[in-house]
Amino acid sequence: MTDQRDERTFRALPPSQGRAFALTWWGRAWLTALEHGAMDLKQVKQGRGLARAGAVGAVSVRPGRITAVVRDRDGTRHRADVLLQELSGDQWDRFLDMAAERAGHVAALLDHEMPTHLVEDAAAAGVELLPGLGDLEPECDCGAWDHCGHTAALCYQMARLLDEDPFVLLLMRGRVERLLLDELQARSAPPSGVPASPETPVEGVDAAEAYAAGDILPPLPGPPSVPERSGPPPSLDTDTRPAPGVDAAALRFLATQAAQEALRLLGEAVTPGHERQGLATGLSASQDAVRLAAGDPSEEIATRLAQGTGRDRTGLGLAVRAWRNGGAAALSVLESDEWSADATTLARARTALESAWDEDERPELRAAGNRWTVDGTPAQLRLGRDGRWWPYREEGGRWAPAGGPSTDPAAALAQALEDEERAPL
Repeated sequence: MTDQRDERTFRALPPSQGRAFALTWWGRAWLTALEHGAMDLKQVKQGRGLARAGAVGAVSVRPGRITAVVRDRDGTRHRADVLLQELSGDQWDRFLDMAAERAGHVAALLDHEMPTHLVEDAAAAGVELLPGLGDLEPECDCGAWDHCGHTAALCYQMARLLDEDPFVLLLMRGRVERLLLDELQARSAPPSGVPASPETPVEGVDAAEAYAAGDILPPLPGPPSVPERSGPPPSLDTDTRPAPGVDAAALRFLATQAAQEALRLLGEAVTPGHERQGLATGLSASQDAVRLAAGDPSEEIATRLAQGTGRDRTGLGLAVRAWRNGGAAALSVLESDEWSADATTLARARTALESAWDEDERPELRAAGNRWTVDGTPAQLRLGRDGRWWPYREEGGRWAPAGGPSTDPAAALAQALEDEERAPL
């Protein structure tokens, strides 16, 4: 991939067999704009087949337009373009002001994520980031006046690029990534000021007077910044030998983990809106042992954690993988027994799965309670009690977590099947 000032070019992607084109919700929203806005669904299906076969060349993305050369099945090449209206300067100002007011939006963009609340807040400010029906305007040298197989194939390929980096969409809307982040940083920076000298005495203000003038006084300063990492634990290297039964290495590990957990809790406490969040439930001894094992302890300590919770080392390793994917909720999905979900939830899941693949490519699923296994593959979906779907894969006779959760069962299943494709022979 090469970057220019206002254009990015992405290399041609390999064929995409056996997986959904869009795994993220914003990637699926892009495809919805194509599939529901095109006049000829046969052309859309033809484009999906071309994209799946790897017929789309390098994709050039610039403000208002994406371009690629698409090969027909007979090898004929066509230049395909898809246009999307750029945002106006006023719309960009409103979007940047809105995003800068919410630290969570800035953090999401820095992580190359596009959460639903960011898009919803932008829409409330009069800025539509994602395309709607009819917003994707096709141009192709094959002469078609609506979406043809070539422009549809380009849109399907674009969905895969959007999965990896939503900034590609923002570039189409008119802003390159570096400029956008610089403008966000400028809007988020506190006003400059000269700090008072430590020697300068500060006069106090009567409390009653300050309360009465509260609407005209400047706001209180923000909380201090949270350190990037916790400090080292206290040194245990002394001339005094540990008391009988005290494992110095385990004590040092626990102190390190406690400091890291305290830093995490502090970071959550100073996050805007934290005061409106419910209190987290405490962990059981078994769950807390998995949390500690996720901190990469020594072999001896990991063995003790496994034995103390009735797990073998393989079982503890699977539990750690689940924990890293989603904490206590993911661990519960791994270790709980099968249970039956309500009929409405299962019907919605079947509809989502049926619409994500062509009929001749749709995986065959065998349902058992909240667990749906793909026939002929070591892939499985598990439904958590919070309504999220989790991808699983069979490894060495055990079901292992294969990724984080999704409210879309098709996205979770695509993750499990994608891991199958990447598995070594």
